[in-house]
Amino acid sequence: MEDQRLRVAITGIGFVTPLGCDLETVWSSLTQGRSGVGPITLFDASAFPTRIAAEVHGFDPGRFMDRKLARRVPRYCQLAVAAAIQALDDAGLDPSADPDEIGVIVSTAVGGQERVEANHEALLRHGVHAVSPLTVTTTTNSAAGLVALQCGCGGPNYAITSACASSAHGLGEAAEIVRRGDAGAMLAGGAEATITPLTIAAFCQLRAMSQRNDHPEQACRPFDLDRDGFVMAEGAVMMVLEDLDAARRRGARVRAVLTGFGASSDMYHLTAPRPDGRGAVRAMRRALAKAGVRPEEVDYVNAHATATRVGDVAEVRALKEVFGPHASILAVSSTKSMHGHLMGAAGAMEAACCVLAIERGVVPPTINLERPDPECDLDFVPNRARPAVVRTAISNSFGFGGHNACLVFEAADRKPVSGC
Repeated sequence: MEDQRLRVAITGIGFVTPLGCDLETVWSSLTQGRSGVGPITLFDASAFPTRIAAEVHGFDPGRFMDRKLARRVPRYCQLAVAAAIQALDDAGLDPSADPDEIGVIVSTAVGGQERVEANHEALLRHGVHAVSPLTVTTTTNSAAGLVALQCGCGGPNYAITSACASSAHGLGEAAEIVRRGDAGAMLAGGAEATITPLTIAAFCQLRAMSQRNDHPEQACRPFDLDRDGFVMAEGAVMMVLEDLDAARRRGARVRAVLTGFGASSDMYHLTAPRPDGRGAVRAMRRALAKAGVRPEEVDYVNAHATATRVGDVAEVRALKEVFGPHASILAVSSTKSMHGHLMGAAGAMEAACCVLAIERGVVPPTINLERPDPECDLDFVPNRARPAVVRTAISNSFGFGGHNACLVFEAADRKPVSGC
């Protein structure tokens, strides 16, 4: 029997990213293969081994909230509110009509890190009275609460934190909330602002980030033989998820449908992925099974691929295991090559890339792929976007701690498979 509850519509998307702060600018950057990576300007990184990142430029929080409030909340909260307002506007959805029917999940890996660092320094230099009481707003749930407050959303409200898989888990759980009828719509996604001295220093010590400081636009090189680590990024991406039938009744534009969500644990290491990709395999297979999609029906994969030596190869092995012979003709790209690694917001960013690839019939490229690693031998859509009919796409997100999440998106007019 067909399970119509599995069809949750994506009706709105909002972006505040290194590639732009609105949908059309972001999409243009993605299809043109433009890099958002440059020198770090948010603090003096001259003494750091890595001095590059993908920052959000030209962002004015005062366009989206009271300027006094903007000064009182962490940067990741500012970014989240801006993306949420854009997503609601894109969806044509007004929460004031029925606030309790719209919930919010804003996922993040870290939260208000820059405020934590600043107040810790104030404590050490000047004592307890120098610490702002608003330091309590740096917690990982603060953005979800602020978005609900600013947008008037009275439904389920919380954050999900699972490192770099956070917002993929958030989108998947938001869809489950809609499916079980606990909200008519969910505003869900992720926000992160971790280009800070302590965070960058920690990842430098881990030797996980690229040190291609002289050529930042070429630094993020997923699947390339010369890759030397990921590039830190900041930003927020939010989506509106609704019951498909309800969205159609109100005349909403349905960009795509989220039909499958799978999650798993590597049970392997605190920072490294399983080399054989078995945890990722389980997440992908669960997502496809829930969606009722056969592996050979998938047209595009937005890979987690961060440009680390071990991670990229592990994901390729997982893709080959899941897709078998179809893997050789499947379009796979890592858009992190352009926008960098948004950490807790990465899953939402890459899910949005899948939605737009389905809607607009273009697969974004993997840029900087000049010498493919022999162990990474799939079709990674190198360097140029590709027109393609994309009916089904999946987005992979894997986080430190072995957290894996996979989302399946389909064209709105694709019929669900009976019996799944």
